[in-house]
Amino acid sequence: MKPLGKNYDPASVEEEWYARWMTSKAFSADPGHGGEPYSIVIPPPNVTGILHMGHALNNTIQDVLVRWRRMQGRNAVWVPGTDHAGIATQNVVERALREKGQTRDALGRDAFVARVWQWREKYGSTIIRQLKKLGASCDWDRERFTMDEGLSDAVAEVFVRLYKKKLVYRGNYIINWCPRCRTALSDEESEHRNLDAKLYYVRYPVAGRQKKHVVVATTRPETMFGDVAVAVNPRDERHAALVGKKLSLPLTGRVIEVIADDFVDPQFGTGAVKVTPAHDPNDFAIAGRHGLQPVNVMNEDGTMNDQAGAYRGLDRFECRKRVLEDLENARLLVKAEDHAHAVGHCYRCDTVVEPRLSLQWFVRMKPMARPAIEAVKDGRIRFVPERWTKVYMDWMENIRDWCISRQIWWGHRIPVYYCDDCGGEWVDKKTPASCPSCSSARIRQDPDVLDTWFSSWLWPFSTFGWPDDTPELRRYYPTDSLVTAPEIIFFWVARMIVSGMEFMGDIPFRNVYIHGTVRDDKGRKMSKSLGNSNDPLDVIRDTSADALRFSLMMVAAVCQDIHLSKDKFEIGRNFLTKIWNAARFMRLHSGDGPGEFDAPDLNPAFLASDDLHLLYSLRERVGSVTESLESFRFGDAARDLYDFVWHQFCDWYIEYAKTALNGDDAARKAEVLKVMHYAFAVSLKLLHPFIPFQTEELWHAMGYGKEGDFIMRAPWPDQKDFERWPAVTGAATAAAYVEQKHELIRIGRMLRADYGLSASRKITYLIKPASGEDALRLEAERDSIASLLRAGELTIDQGLAPGKVMPGGMSKLGAIFMPIEGLVDIRAELLKLNAQLEAIAGDMAAIDRKLNNVSFIKKAPEDVVQVQRNRRQEALEKSEKIRRLVEMLTVAGG
Repeated sequence: MKPLGKNYDPASVEEEWYARWMTSKAFSADPGHGGEPYSIVIPPPNVTGILHMGHALNNTIQDVLVRWRRMQGRNAVWVPGTDHAGIATQNVVERALREKGQTRDALGRDAFVARVWQWREKYGSTIIRQLKKLGASCDWDRERFTMDEGLSDAVAEVFVRLYKKKLVYRGNYIINWCPRCRTALSDEESEHRNLDAKLYYVRYPVAGRQKKHVVVATTRPETMFGDVAVAVNPRDERHAALVGKKLSLPLTGRVIEVIADDFVDPQFGTGAVKVTPAHDPNDFAIAGRHGLQPVNVMNEDGTMNDQAGAYRGLDRFECRKRVLEDLENARLLVKAEDHAHAVGHCYRCDTVVEPRLSLQWFVRMKPMARPAIEAVKDGRIRFVPERWTKVYMDWMENIRDWCISRQIWWGHRIPVYYCDDCGGEWVDKKTPASCPSCSSARIRQDPDVLDTWFSSWLWPFSTFGWPDDTPELRRYYPTDSLVTAPEIIFFWVARMIVSGMEFMGDIPFRNVYIHGTVRDDKGRKMSKSLGNSNDPLDVIRDTSADALRFSLMMVAAVCQDIHLSKDKFEIGRNFLTKIWNAARFMRLHSGDGPGEFDAPDLNPAFLASDDLHLLYSLRERVGSVTESLESFRFGDAARDLYDFVWHQFCDWYIEYAKTALNGDDAARKAEVLKVMHYAFAVSLKLLHPFIPFQTEELWHAMGYGKEGDFIMRAPWPDQKDFERWPAVTGAATAAAYVEQKHELIRIGRMLRADYGLSASRKITYLIKPASGEDALRLEAERDSIASLLRAGELTIDQGLAPGKVMPGGMSKLGAIFMPIEGLVDIRAELLKLNAQLEAIAGDMAAIDRKLNNVSFIKKAPEDVVQVQRNRRQEALEKSEKIRRLVEMLTVAGG
């Protein structure tokens, strides 16, 4: 048994135990071993990533699940890995090159890709090391990377299969284009947010008629060089006579026609809109219906091309400014109105996205969507919370084709080849030497790479060796639980379900747990730009990994975002200190040997009501914690454990046990120690998934664990374990009595606190039991009750009739009184209490001013308003309590 220091030293404990777990392969899983399989694949963090609080929450939840299932005897595996993060990683490396005066174009493709691999080898495992600091019990021998050899083979295999089934195709369509990253983005990668912009009204003169014109409204005048028509609604009588007329396109000298199309909204602007098919998806569709050829006016980097004439070379926004100036000078700009509208931004660099006509590769999603929809409809896949099911179904029912090509160099290159001699196109997993049609060696590979998510959507089965038929794939697929955030339901979750059904013929996971977003205590999403993000590594250094983990789980609630502030992590740290002190107390009274902790032989004759209450409560917590974990209610499980260990075990039972432990009855002392050690050992096992380091340390320090063994391999507690003690399983009545006794003692302690009497001061209490039976019970436990009340004198008398007015309170077991004569300076106490009432009145007035402010109620977030309502209610309750004390003291003082 290791010695227990006065203070818990988490840094040394965490380092020691993680090293021992790793050395002994404690996290390793073997598909050949017995046990019902339980598998989780980690949502792979980007290789560019650094652990943030969202990662800490997500991976703590996964680790809780895996450690719990492992203790249940399941053959549990948690597969770790990282994502190559195409755009993000390329941006990081390009930034490093620019700092040295270099560019990727100057390096060339092969040299640049080699440079990215070098960066990945040097920095790509940072977040993996940080996850280990958190205590993640992944099977690290199975770590995967989305561009490792096996996963690259899986990606190529999938593309080839889809190509041959005509489920991937290449075409010219309007896509989301990032001028900064110079690549296409999928619809999900273009994050729309509302911007305050302008709606510009521009005159388009009717050709050959100087004073006749059409006013067109647009938010993007810089794209007018790509206009091929002006469209009006065929039922809009205002413009009916213009249909078929020719217009002069301002600043260009080109002539375009007025066309009629049902898509045009007569209520938008003037009812006449410019048609710019190369730069707007709706205009592209209109142009297709009318046989109009698109005109692209921008380069890849967002500058204007030759089609913009005198404006070529200008950045698009500088061009907008110049165009508006020139339109105004030409008296063609009618007006500019404020106009709020949603604008797409690149999810990686935040640049405003440009709709752009481009030749890209797409996946036909609709034909593959139906099995993925049915898998959720029939309950094979369950979303928790259930409300996310509708979000998923709505998106899947309206799913669009997925743009999968990216114009960058870092990623899986599209395995399509072209022959420059015969024009042939084919797919091949290997690099071919010649054209399969004409044998020409003049062949080239498609220059684009695949969207990062194209490798991630295969993650649940590619990580187990697919397309090979491996023992791991047969044993661990489908996986059990996916833990993820709401923002990637479309990016990742839905697509994994589609790919699982398409390539495995089965669901990829059974449960999808969507946790909340981590926010600060003001409700703002944590971000570096706001400076409100707590670094998990700082929290680990200041408090411990266990404190971070347990605090996150304590404040986690199903369906809700998590509001964090630095002081929230004190919850975990203080809890660990409480557990540590309890262990030291038990060691002090147990001698050098380990206590009886594994199914101790309890003698019912020596078990008091408090013993039965503790064991009965523990049995209940075993059931409730297990049920909460089954239901993904991690916050409920953590709070259940916190309440039992802190309050039932430490605050009540240890305090109660001191009388027996310091007494002369050796048999009674031995029985109390058996109860304590059993309850503590079971508590450590229940706590282990949440706080793995300290529980492992105490498991061995208390003598519960054998050398070379770990608590994570100890069996998970079961309510059936308590059936060996019928007195415990049938102790509901005894447990209810002890709860009532605790209530009585709490009232007595509160009376002491109300009058500012220190806990060390010995005072007199009077108890009037509610019945004769209660009187006998209370009298039998006089010594422990007096000890818990810290009473100098204790009277228990069913016929008690206090001769004077004195503070008191009622409980189910009876009334308790505390004489204050000679203990309290009544006049000074009244002055203090009245001052408190005045202060509370001032606070309530300030709160009321806020709550009566219509602007505050309308503009403030609901949770902020609720905080004020809660503060008012707390102030009101405190005020009423102080008033009662004032009345009592006034009467007592005569």
